[in-house]
Amino acid sequence: MSNKIIAVVGSTGAQGGGLVRAILGDPAKTFSVRAITRKPDGEKAKELARLGAEVVAADLDDKVSLARAFAGAHGAFCMTNYWEHMSPEMEIAQAKNLADAAKEARVSHAVWSTLEDTRLRMPLSDKRMPTLKEKYKVPHFDAKGSVDPYFLERVPVTLLLASFYWDNFIYFGMGPKPIEGGKLGLVLPLADAKLPGIAAEDIGRCALGVFKRGQELVGKRIGICGEQLSGTEMASAMSRALAREVVYQPVPPDVYRGFGFPTAADLGNMFQYNVDFETEYRAARDVDFSRSLAPGLLTFAAWLERYAARIPIG
Repeated sequence: MSNKIIAVVGSTGAQGGGLVRAILGDPAKTFSVRAITRKPDGEKAKELARLGAEVVAADLDDKVSLARAFAGAHGAFCMTNYWEHMSPEMEIAQAKNLADAAKEARVSHAVWSTLEDTRLRMPLSDKRMPTLKEKYKVPHFDAKGSVDPYFLERVPVTLLLASFYWDNFIYFGMGPKPIEGGKLGLVLPLADAKLPGIAAEDIGRCALGVFKRGQELVGKRIGICGEQLSGTEMASAMSRALAREVVYQPVPPDVYRGFGFPTAADLGNMFQYNVDFETEYRAARDVDFSRSLAPGLLTFAAWLERYAARIPIG
């Protein structure tokens, strides 16, 4: 293995785990990998160690532990998990800890998994979309995006914009639900817009491509996706994969925000942003460029072929 170490935050999750496996499975053996986790004795961490990763303990709330975990690494993959606590302030603090730790460890290349700060296009004064938690339009976007300048000031970094995870259809309750006539309904507030999407594991594979490009991508903001599809196109692909008719049922964002589940308002605003700024949002996520980073990136149909059986349909 290479003596160039990539330290991977979130190594037992989808993004970080995808990167750990991509590095370990890379025929070129360009890098070795240090898997960072709060639970080095957990089963997921033990599995990564069995695969060949160095497993190191650190906590996003503890900057000293992060700097220690990054020490001696060539690169650092930095990410935060908003859905674990749903606090923008906590996410901002954790992201700044990551940037400070990367600076202290003098990593040559950080990759920060981020999203747009939607307030740059949809200010808090804009009444088309409700303001949430007093200071945000799409909290899980805005918190990440607001830390981008902090990273850029402190460490050689590539800002990596992810896309909608198709895995949300499995884990986030967004999959199709039974409707009349034995059909399934896919309810999304997307109107006729196309939504950039990606398999969560492929984010890690793209991140490996970014680290391989090195200085070429330092200081740049790049977006990745496997495919850009409308609600109707996603429903059609699901119909084939599930062998059951899936009907796309668009709803207005206000209706979606009113569904009442804990993240409904945040996600309703996210989808509205996707629609209201469809041109800009899609342009920031280039499919061909993504495939240049990770040849073999899954399409939605290929993702469904692997995972459709795991989509809960009620």
